[in-house]
Amino acid sequence: MSGIPSQGVASGMREAARALLAVLEPEQVRELRAGPDRLDTPELREWTYLPGPRPGLSTEGLDGRQREVVDALLTTAHGAAGAELVRGAIEVERHRRARAGHPGPDRYWVRLLGDPGGDEPWGWRLNGHHLAVHVLVTAAGVRVTPHFVGAEPARTGNGPRPGLRPLGPEEDLARELITSLGGTTRASALFAATPPDDILTRADPFADPGLLPEGLRYDRLAPGQQRLLERLVGRYLDRAPEAYARECWSDAVRRGLGSLSFAWAGGLAPGDRHYYCVRAPDFLIEYDNTQDDGNHAHSVWRHVRHDWGTDLLRGHYTEQHF
Repeated sequence: MSGIPSQGVASGMREAARALLAVLEPEQVRELRAGPDRLDTPELREWTYLPGPRPGLSTEGLDGRQREVVDALLTTAHGAAGAELVRGAIEVERHRRARAGHPGPDRYWVRLLGDPGGDEPWGWRLNGHHLAVHVLVTAAGVRVTPHFVGAEPARTGNGPRPGLRPLGPEEDLARELITSLGGTTRASALFAATPPDDILTRADPFADPGLLPEGLRYDRLAPGQQRLLERLVGRYLDRAPEAYARECWSDAVRRGLGSLSFAWAGGLAPGDRHYYCVRAPDFLIEYDNTQDDGNHAHSVWRHVRHDWGTDLLRGHYTEQHF
């Protein structure tokens, strides 16, 4: 898989962040830069995917040009599939608000951390209902987790794009995998008849893989089923810029794909309330579609070492002491 090198991703983000600063008024810049100086403070690990305001600059009051620049910055944090997914989630949120009688501009909050024009680590995030993107950039690389996308409804039934279903591939690949299993292998993957009512890690500052069921290991799957699990994992990694997605997958392969596991809870038919998760030594994936009678989906990708750019920040601040 070819893609933009990590240095190119960081350069594109830097240019997009500078472009955003250039089109904002001074008061907007002050709102954008809300936050502490250091990027490893606990306050910066507080997040939520529920409705409500966040620290930072609200997109609600931006003009057309300013919104375009925010969209360009958001695109730099994703591969092609990830960018399409995020755009779909934003469109579903517009549909939800219009259906609830609250149409209007998008309501997300953008926050710039550090100086994109300097040599020190810097980052940014975009948060709002059902969307949470967290980015950190250093000379050593780019990190983009925790990464959360939700959709309410999971499938739209009317509006400008009938049947919009941004998380459809995440659901369909997992269902194809669980329904392909039989006998003891399916029993090992199914951990509960009733699914949990949300992702198990919720908005934890640091995700604990131990909260997730062990599930069925990769090495117990038939080759075709293994490919399905790989495609499912790839769907989540494709949320990231391609260079970083390849890095995460290469790390998983190097540590042994036999350590991957898949677990499912709930019904197997489309429309049934359900949940699944994937565990790996370094990352975890969760998906639930349980609220609103199985028409309200949540999905998250967490990295045990990389969330919030912890590994890059640790390396940077350690080097400063030598």
